[in-house]
Amino acid sequence: MSSESSISRRKLVGTLGAGLAAVAVPAAVQAQAQGSAASTAQPVAAPTSKYPKPPYTSPFQPWPGLASKMTPPPDHGETSYKGSGRLLNRRALITGGDSGMGRAAAIAYAREGADIAINYFPSEEPDAQEVKKLIQQAGRKAVLIPGDLRDEAFCKKLVEKSVQELGGLDIVVSNAGRQHQVESILDMTTELFDWTMKTNIYAPFWIIRAALPHMKPGSTIVATTSEQAYDPSPNLYDYAQTKAATMNFVKSLAKQLGPKGIRVNGVAPGPIYTPLQISGGATEEKWRNFGGNYPLGRAGQPAELASIYVQLAAQDASYTTGNIYGAGGGMGQP
Repeated sequence: MSSESSISRRKLVGTLGAGLAAVAVPAAVQAQAQGSAASTAQPVAAPTSKYPKPPYTSPFQPWPGLASKMTPPPDHGETSYKGSGRLLNRRALITGGDSGMGRAAAIAYAREGADIAINYFPSEEPDAQEVKKLIQQAGRKAVLIPGDLRDEAFCKKLVEKSVQELGGLDIVVSNAGRQHQVESILDMTTELFDWTMKTNIYAPFWIIRAALPHMKPGSTIVATTSEQAYDPSPNLYDYAQTKAATMNFVKSLAKQLGPKGIRVNGVAPGPIYTPLQISGGATEEKWRNFGGNYPLGRAGQPAELASIYVQLAAQDASYTTGNIYGAGGGMGQP
């Protein structure tokens, strides 16, 4: 075989090898992508039958109520939420993190790689301990800080301890809320009105004001508002006002903090199956058919909002600020 023929053969084999490698690499990448998608994907299910429908029979509880005592218990994503590292090494403070949307956010954030501090009322300790265990099972740090958000001094300490324990603060989720239905304004006491205002309006102001000096560009604030901001129920006179105010502080603060690189957004749930309803937030008649008149025919579950809280905190939502994301079961609010 001539030298020229040998060189030509080597060139041909090399070219074929390069071609096979070019085919193999995309295939490997595709297989990896498919594996990643399969690890976080949930089975397809009709939203109308995915969770229990009314009538709901979980008994009423004294305020503030415990998710662990509801029958059936709410789904916060304990077994269903799977993370993919979207919030790796972020540090989040979540008020009302023991149950409801706060708990769903805490579970999701931890599984996305964040360390979490949660606040809750002291009597909600049993639920908070469950959340702590779930955060730790995800391999992340969990900090429990019980206390009453109506106390300005406590709100300051809440932020200080969160920063100290987590080593900083990147995400603030202002989620805790007070809801106590009263049929007539004539029956609403100043004490009840003040309780709602202090919890739902004053506390976020105190917490955000204390947190901002610790939040760097790229940080996010997520507030829980409600469909009540847009379509208030007659027996939630005080609560609905506070949720409209929450919607507006999101939009106002987003304009103020945008130039500083801090995003502010809100989540507006419809009827969601949480202890808020069975501890004074709804009448027995409304609770039994809670969400039954909505197009999906049922109340939502906290787990169904978890991905919204994640998206609003994630860096790939960097152009989203001053927005309210709804999860209203088909009623079109917001």
